[in-house]
Amino acid sequence: MTNTIASNDGYLMGIDFGTESVRVALYDTKGTPITFAATPYKTSHPRPGWAEQHPDEWLACLTASCHRVLDMSGISPSKILGVSYDATTMTVVALDENGTALRPAIMWMDVRATEQAGRIAGVDSVAKLYNGNGTAPASAEWYPFKTAWLKENEPETYNKAFRIVDATDWLTYTLTGEWSISINTAAHRMYYNRDKGGWPIDLYEHLGIGDVFGKLPENVLDLGTPIGTLTPRMANTLGLVAGIPVAQGAADAWAGQIGLGVVNAGKLALITGSSHVITGQSDKPIHGAGFFGSYTDGVVRGQYTVEGGQVSTGSVMKWFKDKFTPDLVEAAERAGLSIYDVLNMKSADIPPGSDGLIVNEYFQGNRTPYVDGKARGAIYGLSLSHGPEHLYKAIQEGICYGTAHNLKVMRDQGFEPKEIVAAGGATRGRSFMQMHSDVTGVPITLTEVGDAVALGSSMMAAVGAGIYSDLQEAAENMVKVRETIEPRMDVHEQYQFYLERYMELYPKVRDSIHQLVDHEVAK
Repeated sequence: MTNTIASNDGYLMGIDFGTESVRVALYDTKGTPITFAATPYKTSHPRPGWAEQHPDEWLACLTASCHRVLDMSGISPSKILGVSYDATTMTVVALDENGTALRPAIMWMDVRATEQAGRIAGVDSVAKLYNGNGTAPASAEWYPFKTAWLKENEPETYNKAFRIVDATDWLTYTLTGEWSISINTAAHRMYYNRDKGGWPIDLYEHLGIGDVFGKLPENVLDLGTPIGTLTPRMANTLGLVAGIPVAQGAADAWAGQIGLGVVNAGKLALITGSSHVITGQSDKPIHGAGFFGSYTDGVVRGQYTVEGGQVSTGSVMKWFKDKFTPDLVEAAERAGLSIYDVLNMKSADIPPGSDGLIVNEYFQGNRTPYVDGKARGAIYGLSLSHGPEHLYKAIQEGICYGTAHNLKVMRDQGFEPKEIVAAGGATRGRSFMQMHSDVTGVPITLTEVGDAVALGSSMMAAVGAGIYSDLQEAAENMVKVRETIEPRMDVHEQYQFYLERYMELYPKVRDSIHQLVDHEVAK
């Protein structure tokens, strides 16, 4: 993508390390996208449940993307005013004193530390507040458990490591030569809580890694904080100018939240794709069953971040498309239409509730409110009067019910979102976004820049460079609203009956579904 350059005042660089590639993007100081470039890297899976990438390849791909974006834009490196970044979390890296990786990074999706995560049940720690007030199981993806696995299974690497950090913190050192920890990953995935004294030492000691604090940087920095400047060595590698201000970055999902302008209490980001990520801001700490957090200062200092998510959303719609509409897909392509536009037209006249058909979207498990990897989907209310278009619409409604269910458990603890700001694939279907608004009863705002993650990193760069005083001012100037979709309250009322039926089903059938899953695994 290349747009006409909209500013001569200078530009901001956002670096986005995703699961599959590193993207480098340039924006002007008003948030206008200039150009971006992406370079893919490989993920290896040495064993089932494992996933690894090598930081040496990250750096090579970052170098390629940076050079390409500068070449494509024609912008002089001297015009870059600031740099910031995001990366996947928790992607854990063991490094020596020179910042050289001692082994491949253990990726966020890696679940080798399942046994270590199970041990949290044996400690009465304040850290449990972040796991649904102690009601939710801990995730094997999170930092303490992967670090405990490393110490127990690769003690030579653990003992040799000068630093064991998140991928975001690796990038901080790589760019600046300075060590710090992002408050975003510390609070969201490492159980750091400023309100409760910082690190939960009891939890780490219970896991046998009380000594890891000697391997962590001391400074835990707020997002957008100036860290230092780009080193001469990295400037030469990337084709940039030494001395460019570098600001503290974040995890990718929360860079996306920033890029949507969700930096004030009462706002919620909905980042859609194969799954839904739900994350928002509160002006007070809240904890309870059914969601993660709230995380103290996790995005904005003085605010609290709440988090939920749906594992299967866009992936269920794709399942329907692939399994049930191959002929329709071919016809839509011949007509130059999107298959989803065709399906939306075919189902447009079906009333709310799909004539008594409900789909539970837990096809790949449930992230929240149940945190249940053995959850599975259900389709119920089927009759001989239902056709494929009913099933399609019921899938869309089931996704929206899941979002509304997540909002309900947050509301039950006092978090009342006034606005949802959405990004990702689902926003390409306006009727689907209208359905989200109708079911939840909350306005849905769409923004101009679809690549909210890279924009969020550029916004942190703007704060670090002193262009804006904080993330709120950056959002006011760099995030542009395209449209706000208001809920139709009469339709909202119609949906409440079906939402109640959706929410009450899974607890009733959970045991039977678990038995099915266990039976299939044992075969």
